[in-house]
Amino acid sequence: MKLNDPDAYITATEAEVLERLLPLEGARVLELGCGRAWMTRMLVERFGAAEVVATEVDRVQLEKNLQMTDLPNVTFVYGGAESIDAEDGSFDVVVMFKSLHHVPVALMDAALAEIGRVLRPGGMAWFSEPVYWGPFNDILRLFHDEKRVRQAAFEALQRVVESGRMDLVEEVFFQVPGHYPDWEDFERRFIHVTHTQHALDDALYQRVKQAFERHMTNDGVHLLKPHRGDLLRRPA
Repeated sequence: MKLNDPDAYITATEAEVLERLLPLEGARVLELGCGRAWMTRMLVERFGAAEVVATEVDRVQLEKNLQMTDLPNVTFVYGGAESIDAEDGSFDVVVMFKSLHHVPVALMDAALAEIGRVLRPGGMAWFSEPVYWGPFNDILRLFHDEKRVRQAAFEALQRVVESGRMDLVEEVFFQVPGHYPDWEDFERRFIHVTHTQHALDDALYQRVKQAFERHMTNDGVHLLKPHRGDLLRRPA
């Protein structure tokens, strides 16, 4: 396993990667840290998951998700990955889209143990994590430096594989194209968020804005967002 491999990247959306790797059609899926439920919807509508239980610890976002009425196969619940309210072996697939590094570092091992517990034998777990590298991260780290927690998430995945409790099936490095038409769009999506309080004084705000606008083109800012995906399997 590698934290980063600059020579191995493909340019692809996460959905395109999942299409190749994950057996989702007809599956019972647990999504931990569903956020705005964008990927939750895709799990059902694009990939044909039979049922999705989607957890979230941001109560503001959870309340918004609970207002959705067009996803009858999805159950939104409050909860963290370190304590999953589900029976042993009750899911075919568990997914964490860019959310393992949001688990408190001291609880990451417990979260992975819980995931192994609720997966059926032979069940698959997908972990995508942003890689701390490249121009996109050069902007983010000015106000939200996640280097330590991303490293910790990777090390937790290493430990669960080395322990034999989960098998590594495949590791994929992919860059997701990101388009931001203007600064206001980027600000809304990455600074004014409910799950994290970003305190930017005027000087830092201008510094981040200038770093973003250095990439401006006639139709907005285009940046590749590097990710690592680890596909794990609970031993049968």
